[in-house]
Amino acid sequence: MSSPAAPPSILPDARPRLPRGVRLVHNEAQGGWMLLAPERVFKADQIAAEIVRRCTGEASFAAIVDDLADTFGAPRERVEADVAALLQGLADKKLLEL
Repeated sequence: MSSPAAPPSILPDARPRLPRGVRLVHNEAQGGWMLLAPERVFKADQIAAEIVRRCTGEASFAAIVDDLADTFGAPRERVEADVAALLQGLADKKLLEL
């Protein structure tokens, strides 16, 4: 019996960013944060919005994780796992470039 595959890891120096045509917007009429892509709309909760706002292509993955851990006083390992899962999911949907 094999163990479950580990989730793909994101390199610490990766600089995630939204690709051309994808943007994060706040829209009260729609109920909060939305990730807009050509012909697609994804509702983002407050936590996802906090993460995606930091994905400018300037900050590294490690710097984003450090900033979030410091800002919210959360354990870095937990933040890293949660951020990696979110970013990988967005990248799989072509909503983020790693």
